Amino acid sequence: MTESVHDYMNRLGRAAREASRVVARASTAQKNRALQAAAAALDAAREELAEANRKDLENGRGNGLDEAMLDRLALTPARIDDMIEGLRQVASLADPIGEIRDMRYLPSGIQVGKMRVPLGVIGIIYESRPNVTIDAASLCLKSGNATILRGGSEAIHSNQAIARCIQLGLAEAGLPAAAVQVVETTDREAVGRLISMPEYVDVIVPRGGKSLIERISRDARVPVIKHLDGVCHVYIDEAADLDKAIRVADNAKTQRYAPCNTMETLLVDAAIAERVLPPLATIYHDKGVELRGCERTCALLGGAVTAAVEDDWFAEYNAPILAIRIVDSLDAAIEHINHYGSHHTDAIVTENFTRARRFLTEVDSSSVMVNASTRFADGFEYGLGAEIGISTDKLHARGPVGLEGLTSEKYVVFGDGHIRT
Repeated sequence: MTESVHDYMNRLGRAAREASRVVARASTAQKNRALQAAAAALDAAREELAEANRKDLENGRGNGLDEAMLDRLALTPARIDDMIEGLRQVASLADPIGEIRDMRYLPSGIQVGKMRVPLGVIGIIYESRPNVTIDAASLCLKSGNATILRGGSEAIHSNQAIARCIQLGLAEAGLPAAAVQVVETTDREAVGRLISMPEYVDVIVPRGGKSLIERISRDARVPVIKHLDGVCHVYIDEAADLDKAIRVADNAKTQRYAPCNTMETLLVDAAIAERVLPPLATIYHDKGVELRGCERTCALLGGAVTAAVEDDWFAEYNAPILAIRIVDSLDAAIEHINHYGSHHTDAIVTENFTRARRFLTEVDSSSVMVNASTRFADGFEYGLGAEIGISTDKLHARGPVGLEGLTSEKYVVFGDGHIRT
């Protein structure tokens, strides 16, 4: 009798729950051994990974995936290097599990503190990017969690090839194979079941397009760590250094177009617009970036820009398109960002310390930057080794989610026969 998707997912869930108890008590050395062995297996399987990825790319083109999706899907040699480096970096990070902090004696004589513990079983649902398989597996493993990974059907061959390397690492360290499970069916019913079995899954992390994340957030019966949009801004203040401003605004938009931390709207103080926008427009034109501007931007740049509409200020293009608005003050920039932004990542370019501090304090985003490209907003660049995702929520984690974001705390109490009177 063929196993139903419902029964298949229940089986994965039960296995993950059992494995989570083993991983939760695994030593740091054991977890690190699994990560290092998986890195070695990836290095040895480069040709296999490339061949699997070629199949996915060919299928993707045949199914009409756009260039942004194909870019996310591609496993280039450099991205394989990044996956290997990510595994090794996570192995080198301090293990948060079991750490006890804030121990203190209370008047009753007991000692009370907090101990960091795993969340349990984490379900990851993602599209296109096969490197997420490694990022998620490494962070969940190091933080003492089991994970169930459900990648998109467009990356099925790549994900399965990567999963084989992870399984080799787990076996080398004597950890259960069910500590990291990749869902093998592409049936969408698997997603529906994964997000609705709190008896097996403690947290869901969706990574993908807005429609996917909205669906998960709406239908999930377990907590979700997520962000919906990456409408990121760079504000060039009147006190900005011109060279820094051009360098940051160029990189924030053109270093890569698809990631969620790419700038989508450029805000420029009116006092500096005539000095900074014409050279930037030339750079963007040379790189094929379409510009959409407010009335003042259109007046300044002429035919280099088309008129923006209201929807452009809310847009996450994931493409070589940029919205530009000239504003009259820091207050206007902050108001624009907090109204139109998605609370992901926003940056100011300024040499004025007071203005920089105001921006940091008043912009309500998960990452706020001074004189740096928004493209730095990811776990690897923040020294987390890798990230399982970026959260724009305020509970339970915010910003790039690394090891600590995949843990919780519980109170621990030490006594010596103490009783309450």
